[in-house]
Amino acid sequence: MPRYVALFRGINVGKAKRIAMADLRTLLGKLGYTEVVTLLNSGNAVFTGDSATGSEHAARIRDAVSRRLGVDALVIVKSAKEVAAILAGNALQEIATDPARLLVVLTQDSRALSKVAALVATKSGEERVHFGKQAAYLWCANGILESKAATALLGKLEGSGTTRNWATINRIHALMGTDGS
Repeated sequence: MPRYVALFRGINVGKAKRIAMADLRTLLGKLGYTEVVTLLNSGNAVFTGDSATGSEHAARIRDAVSRRLGVDALVIVKSAKEVAAILAGNALQEIATDPARLLVVLTQDSRALSKVAALVATKSGEERVHFGKQAAYLWCANGILESKAATALLGKLEGSGTTRNWATINRIHALMGTDGS
């Protein structure tokens, strides 16, 4: 059975939208997912599931979390193959000296990224943006909070995307335990 990662947007940031990772693991198990592992407290859950599409898994998980845990948050689900492609598609690795400042922007449908690509400058000072097939990559040389490119890109996505830093994406890939094939 395929491996997936569910990426939640905006949970456990501040006092709103709080979800205990133990509760999330239990809920995913009740939905029939197996080998559920969470990473960090920010809503990363790796699991094994049937071969439904990422969109189908995302809708099912979002609905269950909303109904049973009382938190409505965007959920993006990527397969192990997609995560491997995200790792391979990073054209900014050579210039990114700090994995915590290299953001990966993910959407459920990569077409959403192509719609905003033309609207976001690809070079602003030391910042760089690369739009790949599976994700957008932002090198925030002066930090994420100072990034004009991150603000512009995430604003244009209007709540349809989430970000993870490069170190987290690599940890997710390792938890998936597969090369994506």
